[in-house]
Amino acid sequence: MSGTRKAVLIGAEVYRAAIAAPPHPLATMRAPVAEDLIRAMGWLAAGQYRTAPVAGRAALERFHDPAYLDALEAAERTQEVPAEARARFGIGAEGNPLHRAVYRRPATSAGGAMLAARLTAEGGVAHVPAAGNHHAWPARASGFCYINDAVLALMEWLDLGLERLVYLDLDAHHGDGVEAAFARDGRVTTISVHEAGRWPRTGGTSDAAAGVFNFAVPEGFCDAELAFLMEARIVPAIAAARPEGIVFLPGADALADDPMSRLALSNRGLWAALEAIRGLAPRLIVLGGGGYNPYALGRAWAGLWGVLNGHAVPETLPPAALDVLAGISYFRGQSRPRPAHWLTRLDDPPQAGLVRDEVRRLAA
Repeated sequence: MSGTRKAVLIGAEVYRAAIAAPPHPLATMRAPVAEDLIRAMGWLAAGQYRTAPVAGRAALERFHDPAYLDALEAAERTQEVPAEARARFGIGAEGNPLHRAVYRRPATSAGGAMLAARLTAEGGVAHVPAAGNHHAWPARASGFCYINDAVLALMEWLDLGLERLVYLDLDAHHGDGVEAAFARDGRVTTISVHEAGRWPRTGGTSDAAAGVFNFAVPEGFCDAELAFLMEARIVPAIAAARPEGIVFLPGADALADDPMSRLALSNRGLWAALEAIRGLAPRLIVLGGGGYNPYALGRAWAGLWGVLNGHAVPETLPPAALDVLAGISYFRGQSRPRPAHWLTRLDDPPQAGLVRDEVRRLAA
C-alpha cells in the first residue's frame, strides 16, 4: 500500500511565467491549470500543499555535469547562449527554448521531485505535476527538458536507503533519459509505454534481465489496450520487482485530444492505470511529463489528484472549476469552438476500442 498519510501536492509560482511563444508546444499554461482545477474542485485540504524549493547545485550534480549547469545558469543570467554552448549542451537549440527562468524553473522541478522523495521516505504519496522532465541528459538539454527531475527523485530515494524502485512512464515519448540513467542499476526497474516511431525514436527493445521494459505501441492506442497491457505485463512486472517505491510519470500527450501524438487515450485510462499501481508500493510519487493541450492536461492531472485522495469526479463541475476551464488560453484552433467536454467536464469520453493483435504481441 502507498500509506495512509494524506497525499501532498507540490508546486510553485515559477510555472505561471511564459517560456515560449506560439507555435512552440510549450506556449501554453500547463501544471498551474491542474493546480487551479484541484483548488476549484475543493480537493486540497489544509496541510496538503508544499512549495517546491529550488534545488541546490550539489543536489543537481548528483546527476548533471557541472559544466552543463554552469552553461544553464549563464544562459538565464545573460539571456544569451554562445554558439559553442548551444551546440554542446542543446540550450536554446533543437526546440529547447531559452527563457528567463531556464535554470530556476527546471531546478525548481528537481527540488520539488526530491522534496517528494524526502516527504515519502517513511511511506506516503506525493504529486508533483510540473516535474517529469524525463528526456534531459547529464550534459545536454533534450525534448524540452533541461534537468532530469525524475532521475533525481529516484536517486534521492536510493540515497535514503531504498533498494527496489520502479519507474513507470506512460508519456507518448519514450522515457529515454531515465532508462539510460538506470540501465545498469539493478535497483531500479524502468517501464515505458510510448508511441512507436515517435521522437526520440528509442525504446523499441526490452531487457528484462536489466530491468528495462519498453512497450512501443501503435497509433490509436486506446484505453482498452492500456488496460490490457497493465493487466498482462506491467502490473505483474511491478509486482515481481517488489518495489519499495514507484515513480509514475503519466504524461498527457498520449491523450486523444493532444496534438503531439497519434495515440488515443482518455484521461479515464490514465486514472485507471494509477488505480492499478497505487497499492503496489508503500511510497508513490506522481509526476507530470508531456502534454500540450492545457484543457486535456489540466483535467487529466487534476483527476489524478482526485484518484490519490479518493475523490469521485462529479457529473456537474462546481462554478469555480468551470471558471478555470473558461479562462484557459490555448493558441491552437482559436477560431474553432472548443469541444463541450473541454469546458464542462473533468472526465473525457471513454476511448474503449478493441485490443489489436499488435498490442497483444507486445504482451506475449
